[in-house]
Amino acid sequence: MAEKTDTVQQIKDRLSIVDVVSQYVKLERAGSALRARCPFHSERTPSFNVSPERNTFHCFGCGVGGDMFTFVMLSEGIDFKGALKVLAEKAGVELVYSQKDTGEEAARMRLFELLEATTVFYMGQLSPAAKTYLESRGITQQTIQDFRLGEATDAWSLCVDYLKSKKFTEQEMVAAGVGRKNEHGGLSDKFRNRIIFPIGDSVGRIVGFSGRIFGPLASPDAPKYLNSPETDVYHKSRLLYGYDKAKQAMRTLNCAILVEGQMDLVASHQAGWSNTVAVSGTAFTVEHTQIIKRMTDNLILALDADAAGIKAAARAARVALQAGLNVKVVQLPEGKDPADLILQEGSEAWKLAIKDAKDIIVFLLDILESRSKDTDGFRRSVELSVLPFLNDVSSPIAREQYTTLIARRLNVSEHAIIETLARIPKEQTIAPKNTQTVPIAEVAQSRSTHSDRVRTAFAILLWQQSATHPQLDHAVYEASLREALDDTLDELHTMSDSDKEKLRFEAERIYGVSNVLSAEVESLLHNLKKDRVTKKLHTMSEMLKNAEAISDESQIQTLMDQIALLTSEIAYLHIMR
Repeated sequence: MAEKTDTVQQIKDRLSIVDVVSQYVKLERAGSALRARCPFHSERTPSFNVSPERNTFHCFGCGVGGDMFTFVMLSEGIDFKGALKVLAEKAGVELVYSQKDTGEEAARMRLFELLEATTVFYMGQLSPAAKTYLESRGITQQTIQDFRLGEATDAWSLCVDYLKSKKFTEQEMVAAGVGRKNEHGGLSDKFRNRIIFPIGDSVGRIVGFSGRIFGPLASPDAPKYLNSPETDVYHKSRLLYGYDKAKQAMRTLNCAILVEGQMDLVASHQAGWSNTVAVSGTAFTVEHTQIIKRMTDNLILALDADAAGIKAAARAARVALQAGLNVKVVQLPEGKDPADLILQEGSEAWKLAIKDAKDIIVFLLDILESRSKDTDGFRRSVELSVLPFLNDVSSPIAREQYTTLIARRLNVSEHAIIETLARIPKEQTIAPKNTQTVPIAEVAQSRSTHSDRVRTAFAILLWQQSATHPQLDHAVYEASLREALDDTLDELHTMSDSDKEKLRFEAERIYGVSNVLSAEVESLLHNLKKDRVTKKLHTMSEMLKNAEAISDESQIQTLMDQIALLTSEIAYLHIMR
């Protein structure tokens, strides 16, 4: 790769942290910094802060922080090279690659190269019969090319033989999930008799594959879809199929559509809904909700209309509601999935289905009422299957509206719903516990303890040392602080970089727009000096008691002289205050 430091600096010269973060979250001014609700954990009160001056971010709720590269890595779920690629494209900086990478990073790059070569191979294997099948499902040639669809034939080792010719090792093929050891000790293709859907990460690099059963020689007992195993670059619970193509539309339309299968996704994109994503070989997870929340707070579930699809929609909805997403459900005709609807009734029918998507609670009530034989059965179904969802709703207003709606549908009082709901155990919240320590905003108001004052003073020092335009002569301030703290300052400097960055943000947030920083610092130093002298006085007094207990006259006189000096110093500090 190009010289890393040079490329990184070029990107930082052209992009600011605000340019990058504002594309993922809505930032609001908070003093000299900017803040938002954290995109990396669920929260109601904004604790995510961005410093334009230092080009860094920090969340006081979950503790994550760093520069624009760290933010993109966390937001997109990619490594440093992936973030470098994303930001280089945004900044218009050209990346030039070399062969300098070694070790783990080089191994990952080889996996990406192997998976790209495999994609090209499968695309070249797409037969007329497979094309005809895809066309029968309404998939155009342009969509086949856009999604890079391919085919794995009936051959046992055609793909691995091709990769061997490209100088990839058997170990690398197994690590990438495209080859597997057979009973004879050789290597066979992972995928056979399947239409291949390449799966990209958030920046479009191929990380795995999903294969749909196809071909006259396919085993009738084989699963409909076969997915790549978990690898160093493919993590199913942290990746949504189609997200690399959908993320911009998700932000523009302020909505994400979740479908169940690859064919559903491809058909939806072709029908004009490029904000569609799908899960691949796993249930909808908390990590998936965080991917969606980077772009939007609104999720439409469009899973199959059969019993299994409705159960999957209910599970996904609970996870999404707990993450703070607004959830609606597309009510598909029974027995049809989105791809079937688009093929048989056209893109307009799919558009109307999305437009008529129902709020999750309304959807469940309608389904249960249509399937219940009597009023009592409907009530029991609602109590068992709908009320638990209310505990997942984070908005008190929405929860009250749902309570009113359910009471009306059951023809009972809202009090009865509330009383029943209170007896239902709540699901464990998915939001992480707040690990934030006491912010210096509170310390600045009370400054009740010595440790609080030390923390505040040190935070100001770190902030001023990193500031482009410091308000203090930080060298002079550090010398004064060192004098006030004796040896404590060196101990403070041993704390972790993340803890230091947290302190910088706290200081900047509180004092960034202050016109009296010098006065605040003077007051802090004054009180720290008093703390130091008071502590010494206490120590000397204890030593004096011990000396008097053993009648050590020489030691008594020495200590009394020192105590007199310390008492005078404290009196002077009180006067100067």
